[in-house]
Amino acid sequence: MEEQPTSPNLSAYVFDHSASVLRNHQWRTPSNSASYVLPHLKPDTIILDVGCGPGTITTGFAQLVPQGRVVGLDCVSHPLIYGRKLAQDLGLSNLEFCLGDVHSLPFADASFDVVHAHQVLQHVADPIRALREMRRVAKPGGLVAVSETASITWYPHIDGIQKWWDLQNRVARARGANPHPGSFLHTWANEAGFGHNQVRCTTGSWCFQTPEERAIWGTSMAERTQDSTFSRIVLENKFCTAQDLTDLAQAWRDWANNDNACSSFTVSQLLLLPESKVFLGVRQASGGSMESRED
Repeated sequence: MEEQPTSPNLSAYVFDHSASVLRNHQWRTPSNSASYVLPHLKPDTIILDVGCGPGTITTGFAQLVPQGRVVGLDCVSHPLIYGRKLAQDLGLSNLEFCLGDVHSLPFADASFDVVHAHQVLQHVADPIRALREMRRVAKPGGLVAVSETASITWYPHIDGIQKWWDLQNRVARARGANPHPGSFLHTWANEAGFGHNQVRCTTGSWCFQTPEERAIWGTSMAERTQDSTFSRIVLENKFCTAQDLTDLAQAWRDWANNDNACSSFTVSQLLLLPESKVFLGVRQASGGSMESRED
């Protein structure tokens, strides 16, 4: 059964938290999905991880701030079960998981040193409002950190995979989502009240090329194509037939089983200053700390 989010009218998520989706999300860690944030963490940093899913990034943050505190928030409860179990297995006591909505965060103003969201804003109906809320709960002198996919490439060209991405984009837009907004993510930040000098853009990437990486990505995509909220939406709206979905799933399996296959994601990463400070100077190639001053 599909789990309803805390604010269903504001959620535009086209998938769910089925096993195939969670397996993909559990691959994500601070090192492969939030490395641009790491130079800004201290042992006592207080972090909010918005849209935390099964908590692999969240628990990774908690390990890096042993004297700090981390809160993982998601709009549905099912993935939080995995996060709590992982925290218990790792013996972590400096974090908690809670249910909540990024459009109306259940925290006081200026509560966190870092407010982080990875691949979340594309799935909400009002990303500007979400960013304003993230800004509200960040402390003066703190950071808001958000990242979103900008582009995707794959080899070899398989017609079924192109059709899958076209279908996914169609479904996402029909639900009010904004697929792959990385190229204009900074404009959302500006609309949310961050000045141009309070926004620092960097670029990250994912690459799925080894047999293990292809299996993680290709198998997950094949399974969610046939057994997820996504497939239900597709069939209910007659975007394609069940046989079409079977063919698209097979395209992903064919890709995963091809030793020459490779897929790359370009990810836009923003560091945002919530108050009157502005970024100065030339960014470091490593994505490290950057000086700032009062505006």
